[in-house]
Amino acid sequence: MRDAVPLLGPGAPDAETAVSEVLLPLERELETLGEDEVDYLQVYERAWRRAGVDAPRAVLYRVLDREQQVWDAHVRPLPDALPTLAGLRERGLRTAIASNAPFPPEMMRRQMRRLGFLDAVDAVVLSAEVGRRKPAPELYRAGLQAVGVGPDEALYVGDRLSEDYDGPRRLGMRALLLSSSPPPGVEAISRLAELLERL
Repeated sequence: MRDAVPLLGPGAPDAETAVSEVLLPLERELETLGEDEVDYLQVYERAWRRAGVDAPRAVLYRVLDREQQVWDAHVRPLPDALPTLAGLRERGLRTAIASNAPFPPEMMRRQMRRLGFLDAVDAVVLSAEVGRRKPAPELYRAGLQAVGVGPDEALYVGDRLSEDYDGPRRLGMRALLLSSSPPPGVEAISRLAELLERL
């Protein structure tokens, strides 16, 4: 944020104020989202305006992009994520990422490319492109369509009970929760590499 705020020009808040008055309230707002995806830049713009910054959307896009680049440089995949995806492909299975991601898709795809995920899967489906968020069925359906399989042929794996276990199962998919302490009755794995042991 320290690198991004100066892009707003004179009168911009310092980085600490931007975090407390813009980013943290924005995160809280995003936690209340329903199944319809939002225009993230519109929400971002509204958050800055509440903090007294009335910058053009093009400038706010650059601020968000700089912020995301810092995030890109620090986020790391689980150690067994890419090896597991490679192992699934070696077995002839098609893979996709279906993610609740309200950020501009080009920023998310850049992050996934840097982390190695774009080359590791056959398809990526983002809620910002579909317009609906898990557990809405549209995002799962888009993922299924992207790899050309039906719900009864697919296995969904994720770490959120509603979005990654209950939602896919309602559509007829099999699902596994990535959790070391799953709720009773929920089929789970504690490490992604366990997928290769189960198949």
